[in-house]
Amino acid sequence: QVQLVESGGGLVQAGGSLSLSCSASGPTFTYYAMAWFRRAPGKEREFVAAISSSGVATNYADSVKGRFTISRDNAKNTVSLQMHSLEPEDTAVYYCAAGRVARISSSANMYAYWGQGTQVTVSS
Repeated sequence: QVQLVESGGGLVQAGGSLSLSCSASGPTFTYYAMAWFRRAPGKEREFVAAISSSGVATNYADSVKGRFTISRDNAKNTVSLQMHSLEPEDTAVYYCAAGRVARISSSANMYAYWGQGTQVTVSS
């Protein structure tokens, strides 16, 4: 079982940057693809970015492509999400997720383990 703890959320002005981090427990972190999802107020949870277990493959939602970067450090059991050029529409609770999948997926159903979430608020 994997336990995930997110950190790094906060309040930032539009155009600013934030970096989120997700720390995973357990010795099998390298078996898991990792992803970030978000849920904005009054909206459904949506996919943000994913990275393969090796870190070689990544995938991004069109809305964040070119602004966000997902990365992982398998030696430290962490996955990060660097966010630049933030927009008010990026305001949401951001969740880290882990799943043992052969190919990275944008479907939340493919990820079995979830963190508690961290709030990101972008002011206009």
